[in-house]
Amino acid sequence: MSDWTTDTDPALLRIVATTACVPDLDAAEAAYTGVLGYRVVERGPVDAGLASQWGAPATAGARCVTMQSDGDADTFVRLVEAPAVTGYRPLTSFGWTAFEIIVDDVHALAERLADSPFTVIGAPRPLQFMPSIIAMQAIGPGGECLYFTMESGDRDTSILPPPGGFVGRTFIVVCAGPDFTAMLRWYVDRFALRERPVRQSKVEIIQHAQGLAADHVIELSAIGMRQRGNLLELDGYPTGPGRIADVRPAHPGMLPPGNAIVTLEVADLSLVADLPGAAPAARDEAVYRGRAARTVIGPAGERIELIAAR
Repeated sequence: MSDWTTDTDPALLRIVATTACVPDLDAAEAAYTGVLGYRVVERGPVDAGLASQWGAPATAGARCVTMQSDGDADTFVRLVEAPAVTGYRPLTSFGWTAFEIIVDDVHALAERLADSPFTVIGAPRPLQFMPSIIAMQAIGPGGECLYFTMESGDRDTSILPPPGGFVGRTFIVVCAGPDFTAMLRWYVDRFALRERPVRQSKVEIIQHAQGLAADHVIELSAIGMRQRGNLLELDGYPTGPGRIADVRPAHPGMLPPGNAIVTLEVADLSLVADLPGAAPAARDEAVYRGRAARTVIGPAGERIELIAAR
């Protein structure tokens, strides 16, 4: 099913990597490899230059592991060890709030997660507006929020990518902020992303996390990058009296806890030349493969790492 409302040539090509901060790297790595079936492709401390690029100099020297699913050789999951942050709760703060991963059988995965370091917060359920798509949600061992999604209908015509294995790659990254329209316009106008209808949706896991009424709706939309099955979901979190959504707490000079960074391939780094941040620099780690990268801050305070397509 396709419901695009615009037809553009997006400057963001695809999701390259997601990075989560976890307080116990060994436990998190064991969960991702043992439960999700990811394999380690690189490990080592965060280089001081990279930490500076991220705008998180105190992260220099932190233990780090980079992984992939067997079904995809171009998309990475990166875990960085960092002390737990008092007051951090998933789905209650602005910035990157969830990474969504394609899977072959979400029901079988739910059974596997039932007795694991992952905490299921949303059982498999068809999407309200696309019932052939079935999704579940879980919190990882470091407080990172993960969505796991399958296409139960025609996978050849689906907007979802093929899974490539039992657990595949990240295909949607979710960002939340207090001003939905400002986020939407920032991404669409800067990177020419393809638009889809804006929904007024009840999202049970967000309602529960933020103590919202069962009938409370939020604005959300998933906008498209250039390559099939690479999307950015934007969620508008309610703010004001009685609301708890706020800026994410973090240790000074460190990456934020949980869902910390999203790394995207961009057609031209000059598209963010007007934004503050360190100058582009080429890097040799597996995620970059010698290409230039630059990290900028998005409209909701999210760290966006951009890698030049060539």
